[in-house]
Amino acid sequence: MKSVSPQTLRNAVVVFLVVGILLLALGGFLRPILGVVMDPLISAQRWLSERFIAVYDFFTLPRNVIDLIQKNAALEDEVSNLQSQVIQLQEQLREADVLYSLLDFARSRPQDKYIASAVIGRDPSPFLHYIIIDHGSDDGIQHGMPVVTQQGLVGKVDAVTASAARIQLITDPGSVVNVRLQNQTADAQVKGSVTGEVTLEMLSQNTNLTPGEILLTSGLGGNYPGDVIVGQIVEINKTENQLFQTALVQPVVDFTALRAVLVITNFNTININPLVPTAAP
Repeated sequence: MKSVSPQTLRNAVVVFLVVGILLLALGGFLRPILGVVMDPLISAQRWLSERFIAVYDFFTLPRNVIDLIQKNAALEDEVSNLQSQVIQLQEQLREADVLYSLLDFARSRPQDKYIASAVIGRDPSPFLHYIIIDHGSDDGIQHGMPVVTQQGLVGKVDAVTASAARIQLITDPGSVVNVRLQNQTADAQVKGSVTGEVTLEMLSQNTNLTPGEILLTSGLGGNYPGDVIVGQIVEINKTENQLFQTALVQPVVDFTALRAVLVITNFNTININPLVPTAAP
């Protein structure tokens, strides 16, 4: 009988072991052992991958950040430009609304001729109430011409240059406007004040005045055309033993928001002061 060589025996054992291990692996019996052996290898591989990504980001991220910063700055500039355009469009819309309103007012009084002017300045004094407009004598504006808006009476032209004019508002302490009550046959005067408050004066005690009463220009005195809205009564001051009653008036024009006005150019003011009788010396 021929003897088996040690080399052959060793190879057979190795084959047997390999086949056995494969059978055990296929049967799932080596899974715990493989987990113990492979877990350290997987952890080492994960650690190497994280280190590689960190090194890669270290060398590439700064360029990406610079690109992002530049793109962000470009987007911010674009947003700023769009916001500026929106603001400009809103201002143009407001100006268009004002002009349309002035046009509607002019159409409602076709007997008058107007020059539309933009408000370009205000008197800096807290005790005077004037505005400056961008039209003057070169455009036909003269001293004393009435000034209105679509809301009502603003005042009158007080001083004129070639390209600008100063308007005395009805809130000025030197302003006096002859008015009438809309629903009653009673005349009175509206006067301004240093504080900007407007008061109704020279109204007979016999007149039954109520809050909410509308005041219109009467046309008396020759300074303003008739039937222009001036304001509304908000508070009445009636004292016994006084010849006249007074009242606080809310002007219909918002003087703090004036952007454009209409100057009535075909109204001729009349100076009646020489015709007013005076007391003998």
